[in-house]
Amino acid sequence: EKVTGRARYVGDIQFPGLLHAALVTSPHAHARILSIDTSTARDVPGVLAVVTGEDFPWNLGIYLGDKPPLARTVVRHFYEPVAAVVAESETAAKAAAALVKVKYEPLQPVLSPREALEPEAPILHEDMASYRHIPAILPEPGTNVANRTRIRKGDVERAFEEADVVAEADVSFPPGDHGAMEPRGSIAEIRPDGSVVVISSTQAPFVVRSLLSIGFGIPAGKIAVIAPYLGGGFGGKAGIQLEGLAYLLSKSVGGRPVKLVNEREEDMATSPGHIGLESTVKIAATKDGRIVGMDLLYLFDSGGYADYAVNISRAAAISCTGPYRVENLRCDSLCVYTNHPFATAYRGFGHIELATAIERALDVLAEKLEMDPVELRLKNAVKAGDTTPTGSVLDLNTGDLTACIKKTAEMINWSEGSRKETGDGKVRAKGIACLWKAPAMPTNADGGAVLTFNEDGSVNVITGAVEIGSGATTAIAQIAAERLKLDLDKIHVAAELDTRRHPHDWATAASRTTFMVGRAVVEACDDAISQIKNTAAQVLHCLPQELEVSGGRVFLPDYPEVGLDLASVALGYVYENGHAVGGQVIGRGRYISRRLTEIDPETGHGHPALEWTLGAQAVEVELDLRDGSFKVVKAASTLDVGKVINPAIARGQVAGAIQMALGFATQEGFTFNERGQVTNGSLRTYKLPRIGDDPKYYIDFVETPQKDGPYGMRGMGEQGVIAIPAALANAVSRAIEKPVNTLPVTAERTWRIMRGEK
Repeated sequence: EKVTGRARYVGDIQFPGLLHAALVTSPHAHARILSIDTSTARDVPGVLAVVTGEDFPWNLGIYLGDKPPLARTVVRHFYEPVAAVVAESETAAKAAAALVKVKYEPLQPVLSPREALEPEAPILHEDMASYRHIPAILPEPGTNVANRTRIRKGDVERAFEEADVVAEADVSFPPGDHGAMEPRGSIAEIRPDGSVVVISSTQAPFVVRSLLSIGFGIPAGKIAVIAPYLGGGFGGKAGIQLEGLAYLLSKSVGGRPVKLVNEREEDMATSPGHIGLESTVKIAATKDGRIVGMDLLYLFDSGGYADYAVNISRAAAISCTGPYRVENLRCDSLCVYTNHPFATAYRGFGHIELATAIERALDVLAEKLEMDPVELRLKNAVKAGDTTPTGSVLDLNTGDLTACIKKTAEMINWSEGSRKETGDGKVRAKGIACLWKAPAMPTNADGGAVLTFNEDGSVNVITGAVEIGSGATTAIAQIAAERLKLDLDKIHVAAELDTRRHPHDWATAASRTTFMVGRAVVEACDDAISQIKNTAAQVLHCLPQELEVSGGRVFLPDYPEVGLDLASVALGYVYENGHAVGGQVIGRGRYISRRLTEIDPETGHGHPALEWTLGAQAVEVELDLRDGSFKVVKAASTLDVGKVINPAIARGQVAGAIQMALGFATQEGFTFNERGQVTNGSLRTYKLPRIGDDPKYYIDFVETPQKDGPYGMRGMGEQGVIAIPAALANAVSRAIEKPVNTLPVTAERTWRIMRGEK
């Protein structure tokens, strides 16, 4: 459907009576709203409502209820919506929005996490103490700290006192955008019976349903959230953004359906993006390269509101050391309010950030020790029996990082040298970095599956997974086909999801869809097989356990000719005389994460991670020493994914992730002026990778089966982005023989570092 153009996205949906909305946004990053004059806008023909934040006294939030649907009293980031117009046409709505007059009193903006922590910094959320929040999030009222996560392990002070060498790196990068092809959009309608229907470009329809219920007091059973195809998510559509406002706009016009779709500029600054980071990493080691301690400070830039950022900082703390054996650890990971556009989930969910910080510091350590960076990583790589930062014990089930490092080093030809001048003013240099990723999710995250059969014996697989372009529907179909021993073309998985009709699923996020939904599909298939055998046993006069299901038939394996077609059994078997037995087969499966715990607020001890995916990645650059310009010529990646379900999709996922990561590492990121305004808030100025920018990809996998994963697999949707930025920074640092610790690594930044500028 995507290839032919028949796939339907939110922006494509039109029907009679559909109204359109437009936003009025703030030109200031931090300002007090003095007045809003909507009188002229209301006179535009076709306008049905003009609303402001004062009309909506609610706050919404995934973990921390800090965000009004429209700004009330104070604007906290550039382009924040302050008013909205509902009209008969999109043209009328936009014309009226342009006529809304807003008077502001500009306030001092807070433009970095470190600045936000200064004693004299303005407090951006003075009402923080009144905000609803979940127990795992620990806001600090009276400050700009939306969440603080502490991890403590061993004796850090002693480790640093007794260390032979200490390496330190300050690593940072700005907020940015996801760059999804489809901007966010939502349609909301309130039916005469009070039920609410929301059609939205969301990765998490059940999260949206839950938050609408909590935020507005609507019974969850009266809310239907429909998720059609998504044109890319990358985490940016995993929370609640336009849905709440669309509901309120529908309410303002008597429940009529209202469509609210971002323009590109709105999607980049009005809706949330990628989180920024300022960090300080200190690593203590022995003279032979054994890491004995880490002291870590991560300051995540939440922007004006919390959204997923408070959990990103927590997820980074849980994985804070990277995939290395560290017995003595102190980590403070803070989510800090600033006046930047607010942040949400982004592919990697805090792990790109921590990996870049840790891996840059490791290369600094290797340089101090005069040790090969690959050797240093091999010496400290996690193995079975080691513990995570939170104290969980790892086993062979976790994967083989050593094999990943060796395979990646081989693919990038590390043994031939990591830096080589080519004699024409240019240099070739390589960088390597490691990664691990655990899904950051609730301890009760779940997935479900229902199987039904058609008259021809084909199967409908119904799950709560959203197809966001990851190939989840294909993987689900393959798992079902394998379990039922049917041809793949006999398995049908619908792309559109409706919370009224599909099994509950936490979210299509955190690289856990195939793992958790796949487990549910396996269970549903087994349930269906049991029902098929029970019905067939009655007809064939045998025991159910004597039968086998394969190739669209149920039969006695010792006498294959004695059997029945699935089509004759799946809806109940009918004898020649008309009598029927069995009834239709409906397979049911479910999976919920098990034995997970929250972490201790003081020490961080606990078991919060379902499974870990390990890997190593490398980059080779060719850099011109005269001006700092460079190109990435090779990128290598090895992930231990447990079991590769679909090799083509797996390689495509990793290749796409590498390209995304290289864009993040070399050219993406918001730029701001002194007033906190985004100065590159369109695709003319915010540069994304283009066709032809790709390096040569070297992609491979290690397969250490995940004992509780479907067919031994584990998550891999995000992992391909995680270590590439660090590998790129390490390669460029090696090329110019100076540390590059700020992303994006542009030619200009490289040139300035070469000249000794900050």
